[in-house]
Amino acid sequence: MHIEEKLAPAPHGLRAAARPVITGSSHSFPGTRSSQDDLWQDFFHEHYEGFPLARRIFQNSGISARSTAVDPRAEKEVSRWSTGQRMARYIEEAVPLGKRTVTQALETAGLAPGDVGLLAVASCTGYTTPGLDLRLADELGMSSRVQRLFIGHMGCYAAVPSLGAVSDFVASRGRPAVLLCLELTSLHVQPPTKDIEQIVAHALFADAAAAVVLEPDAGSGYEVIDVVAVTDHSTADHMSWQITDLGFKMGLSPKVPDVLGQYVGEVVRDQLLAPHGLTPEEVTGWAVHPGGKRILEVVGERLDLPAGALDASYGVLDEAGNCSSPTVLMVLQRLPRTDGPVVTMAFGPGLTLYAALLRRSS
Repeated sequence: MHIEEKLAPAPHGLRAAARPVITGSSHSFPGTRSSQDDLWQDFFHEHYEGFPLARRIFQNSGISARSTAVDPRAEKEVSRWSTGQRMARYIEEAVPLGKRTVTQALETAGLAPGDVGLLAVASCTGYTTPGLDLRLADELGMSSRVQRLFIGHMGCYAAVPSLGAVSDFVASRGRPAVLLCLELTSLHVQPPTKDIEQIVAHALFADAAAAVVLEPDAGSGYEVIDVVAVTDHSTADHMSWQITDLGFKMGLSPKVPDVLGQYVGEVVRDQLLAPHGLTPEEVTGWAVHPGGKRILEVVGERLDLPAGALDASYGVLDEAGNCSSPTVLMVLQRLPRTDGPVVTMAFGPGLTLYAALLRRSS
């Protein structure tokens, strides 16, 4: 059977007149790029008073460098900033970062801002009204009639359901759309603590923005075929994002990889691939959100992936850290070009797993 036949839309897949195809992409980093060692030595070592376990967590993170809008070494009082101060800084940093990222993505697709029918923005690290979506549409010179969608509160997995929503718009309306995922986790450094979950969060998270452009029936790019999800409501407390007077506080249980391990095989094999007549062995590219080294190890083990299948995910983790929602799009952009099916997968609060099936159109 030809791959095109296997990838025919399943009954529960996307049903639309137009094929939504990713034709452009980009990612950008804000502020300061720092090595993990320097961040530990110059700030977090004192922040955690040399706590030995904290040092080991930083050393074993699988991260060599990260980019941050707020460099805690230069702005040492960031952990004491009020939530209001952090939100003001969010807008100051997010607008130019988002504008640069979307502009680059549109350029790679060969489109102008006025061509866009929908601008969708996903972010959970800052809030404002008028929203980032409206501010960016104005800054970019988009039409006053452009439709906008802001997606918040979803955390690390937001890119995949957002991609599904944007794809549905492109398929049903036959117009181009842009998805921007932008996170500034460095705004939310918390006061000193020996809470392991907080230490892990500070060792892993970084800042970035990533954008993709989708067009109807385009001749070249990744076509979005299907999107699936599963949520284990009994483990909702394993990953959280609490709004406090001192910014947003991350809750990140060490049990997360084990819970994901219970579902990843079922979601990918049974929900995403089987309806299209595919198996994991036939997937030619894996864009998996690098929530941490152990999460990537579990995905590789449960799906019995060959050596090197997750190199793009490990590479992004090493060079950029966990940047929350933009990260999986950064991994997708890093994948080698293939003609076969590609799986994009991300995880987050809920505890939720989202996966999308793509294929390259040529």
